[in-house]
Amino acid sequence: MISPKFFIEALASRGINFYAGVPDSLLKQICAYITDTLPREQNIIAANEGGAMGIAAGYHIATGKIPVVYMQNSGEGNIINPLASLTDREVYNIPVLLLIGWRGRPGVHDEPQHVKQGKVTTGLLNVMGINYTVLSKDEALAAKQIQVAVDHMISTHEVYALVVEKDTFEAYTPLHTSDSGFSLPREQAIETVVKALQPDAAVVSTTGMISRELFEIRERFGQGHEHDFLTVGSMGHASQIALGIALQQPDRPVYCFDGDGASIMHMGSMAITASMSPSNYIHVVFNNGAHDSVGGQPTVGLSIDLCGVAQAVGYRHCLSVDNQDNLEKSIVEAQKMQGPVFLEVKVKKGNRKDLGRPTTTPIQNKTALMSFLNNKK
Repeated sequence: MISPKFFIEALASRGINFYAGVPDSLLKQICAYITDTLPREQNIIAANEGGAMGIAAGYHIATGKIPVVYMQNSGEGNIINPLASLTDREVYNIPVLLLIGWRGRPGVHDEPQHVKQGKVTTGLLNVMGINYTVLSKDEALAAKQIQVAVDHMISTHEVYALVVEKDTFEAYTPLHTSDSGFSLPREQAIETVVKALQPDAAVVSTTGMISRELFEIRERFGQGHEHDFLTVGSMGHASQIALGIALQQPDRPVYCFDGDGASIMHMGSMAITASMSPSNYIHVVFNNGAHDSVGGQPTVGLSIDLCGVAQAVGYRHCLSVDNQDNLEKSIVEAQKMQGPVFLEVKVKKGNRKDLGRPTTTPIQNKTALMSFLNNKK
């Protein structure tokens, strides 16, 4: 395995010391190391991967140096546009080193949402004309691969990708860990909202821990899962899935259980939701200021006024709570209001270590919800 220190110093020795991206569980050791060793202006956690490419392009234009953009392979979809119309050699010809975590690699067991992405990870790079290599787990070989990548980018000004398998990097313990500053556990907050749901309500929950916790809460209550759409992939799009349902079934309460990282990733979606004025829509954002599912790296969720954003784009009502008592009162209030309603719940960072994963497949989840929405027995 590769030491994060070795990897970052290998890049630095070749003049590469600027990073932007979206955290990934396979890269969490690297993300933690650069957070500990580089100033924040040299490691920008972007709203989404396409935005990270824009930041990287601006860095290169200003300095002439090569930047790094890190991401999970699911983020390839967000970078295809800037790869084709910004950094490509036939457009602006801008060199960027991509560091891509390879979830769902064929032959390696992973969650359903990663399987297809794993199959097409290298194929997408081929289609885009991006030279790449799978990073070796041997430091001597990895150093040679890094040199090849750097030589290629210097000579051609083209993008190059290092694809990272599971267990490539050694474990790294961050020197500093942050806390949201709030005491309400997210799972408890979700449970509180679930207890208050109307019998005919539908819930669309976002990627990661929120969907996992919702599934386990339903199990604990002895309830079925047919009321919920667990958005196990497609980070940042749960709010628009919920909007699509709400507009087609205006007499049914529809909730989006969102996270701060996910809602920020495609924040423009909030404006679209507000513009459509769905009176039956309640957008609940559980905000702990962290990308909890991939290592706890910070978001800007607690540094900005999410309620202010929601209000500015046109949500009819906006509420923010940070404790159990106020949450219990506010969810009841929200249900009496005409939507769209935005409810921010500031919660504690982290989750149970024994938290499980959904035991139903995505297709089973979708089919059950569709039957419920159409009143099929």
